[in-house]
Amino acid sequence: MTSEADSAGWLVISVSTAGAAATLRVQVWRKLRSLGALYLQQSVCLLPARPGVVREIRRLTDRVRHQGGVARVLSMAFTDPAEEQAVITELNAARDAEYAEVLGRLPELRRELAEEQARGNATYAEVEESEADLQRFRSWLDKIAARDYFAAPGSAAAREAVDEAAAELAAFEEAALHADGLPPAAERP
Repeated sequence: MTSEADSAGWLVISVSTAGAAATLRVQVWRKLRSLGALYLQQSVCLLPARPGVVREIRRLTDRVRHQGGVARVLSMAFTDPAEEQAVITELNAARDAEYAEVLGRLPELRRELAEEQARGNATYAEVEESEADLQRFRSWLDKIAARDYFAAPGSAAAREAVDEAAAELAAFEEAALHADGLPPAAERP
């Protein structure tokens, strides 16, 4: 199987924040997690050498070095395609776990919409609150997708579930508009 990583290669990142400000360790951890790094062992991780990743790692290593830490970035290529595929599978499993968390939390939003509508509480305030919740889900999904380098299988189901929640919110909004005396969308100019 040929992947985009085959042509771009991989980065091995090693970071030590010993002797640096205590906050640097957290900043490094958060940045590497946001990029979807796969830890090989403590303070050593692996990422595909995509242009955006390379740029972010360069910025991170500069920050680490300026704040008294040590950072090394090594380019590498797998010599065994099966080993590379195993790493890709592990990265996809991590993304799928994140997509599953989105799927696990979405029913709460959908349940809340159904309950509010059943109570006749389709109001602008509820629409606004639910829109904010839906936007958080979309933002969360976008962050996961940004580190989903190998199209993890869980992506499609998560996107579909968010789209279904958006459709339910649109129906809820129509009910709120109707409750406020506005005609249905089909009758509006």
